[in-house]
Amino acid sequence: MLENMKMNSSELARNVRIDAIRMVHEHHASHIASALSAVDILAVLYHDIMHIDPQDPQMKNRDRLIMSKGHAGVAVYATLAECGFFDKEELRKYYSDGSVYSGHVSHKGVLGVEFSTGSLGHGLGVAAGMALSALRRNESHRVFTILGDGECDEGAVWEAAMFARHYHLHNLTAIVDHNHMQAMGDCTQVMDLLDLAEKWRAFGWHVISVENGNDHDQLRAAFSQPSTDMPTCIIANTVKGKGVSYMENTLLWHYRDPQGDAFETAMKELGANDHA
Repeated sequence: MLENMKMNSSELARNVRIDAIRMVHEHHASHIASALSAVDILAVLYHDIMHIDPQDPQMKNRDRLIMSKGHAGVAVYATLAECGFFDKEELRKYYSDGSVYSGHVSHKGVLGVEFSTGSLGHGLGVAAGMALSALRRNESHRVFTILGDGECDEGAVWEAAMFARHYHLHNLTAIVDHNHMQAMGDCTQVMDLLDLAEKWRAFGWHVISVENGNDHDQLRAAFSQPSTDMPTCIIANTVKGKGVSYMENTLLWHYRDPQGDAFETAMKELGANDHA
């Protein structure tokens, strides 16, 4: 929770979207729509929920976040910069030769990033290990991880889910960015997840469904629910490409980067003129 921040979580989310679109525009990067669906989750976590200190990124009792859907790295970097973990000018180095700000999330040289991700399915296992370590050391911090819904096709996710329930990792929260689309199509067409909430319940998790996973009040309410003796999974129903009208629910923008009129339209819709 950033008590001294001069903007609210909605303003933070808007700024992160502007930063992220500029970054992929300038460097012809991919995955902007996947990043945009997760921005509100990140904004609420960093602004209102997680115990963190940008001036002391390695603080021992800090909460940890693993962005398991590592292709949304542009949103993570922008969030960290907006929160003061490093200077926003660093974002201009994104996706450049020799830069530490790679297309997928990297912890090497990036303040505030706990673990490198990109190959899907592994973030939950790492987060579960961190949570177990914290409990065995009698440490009070929480561990969060954000997964994509398409990522839940990976078998490693469910191995980690069993592990977390077996060890009663009540300090672990997984958030599924359920934007209903993945790289090659609608989730129901590529690999139907059926009732995702019931799947997590069947694995012994406490499940909270958020009807509008881009609504900050609904997200705060979900994160603020009393803990149980089980790990928690929040199913956040989001919109792929959220915040830019022509990107929303449009598969094309999983890989395409906005150029020309597309970029200008995105900046106008987000009101970027008053954002440095």
